[in-house]
Amino acid sequence: MRLQRILAAAGVASRRGAEEYLRAGRVTVNGEPAELGQSADPARDLIRVDGKRIVPEPLEYWLVNKPLGVVTTVRDPAGRETIRDLVPQSRVRLVPVGRLDRDTEGLVVLSNDGPLHHALLHPSHEIEREYAVRVRGRMDDATLRRLAQGVELDEGHTARARVERVRRMRDATALQLTLIEGRKRQIRRTLSALGHPVLSLRRVRMGPLRLSRLPGGAARRLTAYERDALLRHAGLAAGRGKPVRSSGGKGAARRTKDRASKRPRK
Repeated sequence: MRLQRILAAAGVASRRGAEEYLRAGRVTVNGEPAELGQSADPARDLIRVDGKRIVPEPLEYWLVNKPLGVVTTVRDPAGRETIRDLVPQSRVRLVPVGRLDRDTEGLVVLSNDGPLHHALLHPSHEIEREYAVRVRGRMDDATLRRLAQGVELDEGHTARARVERVRRMRDATALQLTLIEGRKRQIRRTLSALGHPVLSLRRVRMGPLRLSRLPGGAARRLTAYERDALLRHAGLAAGRGKPVRSSGGKGAARRTKDRASKRPRK
């Protein structure tokens, strides 16, 4: 594993900050000065920063139901409440996997597992994100087909999407929208381009994880089953990190597994 990733996972600094440490000669591996781009094994190699031994943090995986108004960052210069503030019981350096804007609520994964971050966000993995959306105006069938086929934005055509559970009201439309890409404010920009501005937006699923009944503003650790399912979904080895138990114990994990096994495969 690259040293900058090891240092970031240990909570020493961000990956960019770790690169600066390496350039400044502040990092040694087995007593020898380390170089930028060098790899090491934290389980076997002695890694020090400014003479202090680095011990990797235990891997943690959290699910948060982000409420409106919270920013999806670790810290905010303006002093606004952040997604990290919703997990005060964890002391490791948790980082959100992807972002939701302030006006969007719903599911956010936080972890200190760097490879998981990369795998879930890399376009090649096509990790599905599912949203409950309500827009202004009644969307006709032709517009819904355009939404599913992708829409031309400033930076290019969006990927195809899945549109389900459409419910038309007098002056609004509710629907479930599933994407495999995550451009900045993509859903809002796409629907505005179609003439139907977003009234409310909530992420309810990311890969195999569902928000279910987690209250707004609440956070919980992933169960061992959820964690391993997420790692497998991202193409990583399951079972890494210390197993955790949900507040419901093994029974809750088993019920989650049973429910998941009944869902049709996508």
